[in-house]
Amino acid sequence: MPKNVFLRRRRLVAISGLLILVVILGVANRSFIRSSFDQLAGNDYQGAGYSSVLVEINPGDTGEDVANSLVEMGVVKNFRTIYKLILDSNPKFYPGSYRLKLHMSSRAALDALLDPNASITSRITIKEGLRASIIFDLLSKKTGLPVSDFQSAAKHGQIGLPADAVSVEGYLFPATYTFSPKSTAEKILQTMVLRMQEELDKFGVSNADRNRVLTLASVIQKEARLEPDFYKVSRVFLNRIKAGMHLQSDATVSYGVNGNTVNTTVADRANNNGYNTYLHEGLPIGPISAPGAIAIDAALHPAAGSWLYFCAINLETGETVFSTTFAEHEKAVAIWRAWMKEHPGYE
Repeated sequence: MPKNVFLRRRRLVAISGLLILVVILGVANRSFIRSSFDQLAGNDYQGAGYSSVLVEINPGDTGEDVANSLVEMGVVKNFRTIYKLILDSNPKFYPGSYRLKLHMSSRAALDALLDPNASITSRITIKEGLRASIIFDLLSKKTGLPVSDFQSAAKHGQIGLPADAVSVEGYLFPATYTFSPKSTAEKILQTMVLRMQEELDKFGVSNADRNRVLTLASVIQKEARLEPDFYKVSRVFLNRIKAGMHLQSDATVSYGVNGNTVNTTVADRANNNGYNTYLHEGLPIGPISAPGAIAIDAALHPAAGSWLYFCAINLETGETVFSTTFAEHEKAVAIWRAWMKEHPGYE
């Protein structure tokens, strides 16, 4: 083969290989190339932008929704440019609030939305057994919203409470929540009430039975400490109701007088309010705390037993004695009194 023909073939092979490489690099970097072209053509901002703006991504938002939002908020310049970039990247967007800037390049804006550290949320854990007033305080400290906003939303807001609910008490499910800076007090409480409704749905509780179940569960939540005892406490209360006995729960009495102690006074137990289960038969008029899943389950599935009494004999460990007769109960009370004498710091 002539030398010049051989050299031409080598050049063709080299040129072909270079073209293939260019095509591959072009495909791999088409988003970057397109972004650069759009900036040169005036269809996109350049750089990281200025100032600050909060962009909200809602559950179910599509790439088109996100693109429209970025344009409307003044983050990026052109819908077509950012939407093409989203289609090329096929990213997964997570709901939340994101701190971006005005007049960002489409690439910079998309990178910021995909940065998990860019999400700005308030994360708060609500523990079981808390009263609504305490929950309001916690929510206020975490979100910066005034306590009065939560109090007003609980009384006058559209938060999804059933018609027979005495108040929001007991309807705020204890769990870990994440709220955006744009969340209002009404929206936050609505989310928590909905979460409680989902829990009750999971247990198959009918709408007509929800207040009763939550009321019983809330008292169980306050009276029991150890998980097996939740189901025994439930049985005690149901046995007493069936026998026509008053529940005589100090937790309900304390709630009725806005107290926060384990013990109640003679005056407390004589106070005539709808939560005083020493004066009134059956359950109190409504929940007294935020019951968790275990307390709800216990209210629906009490343990088998003939107990009519229970007494916590060690307030540190939660050890509780369950009794069928009053004589047995008196023995447990004597143990509790002895323990209290040795631990005067407990009330």
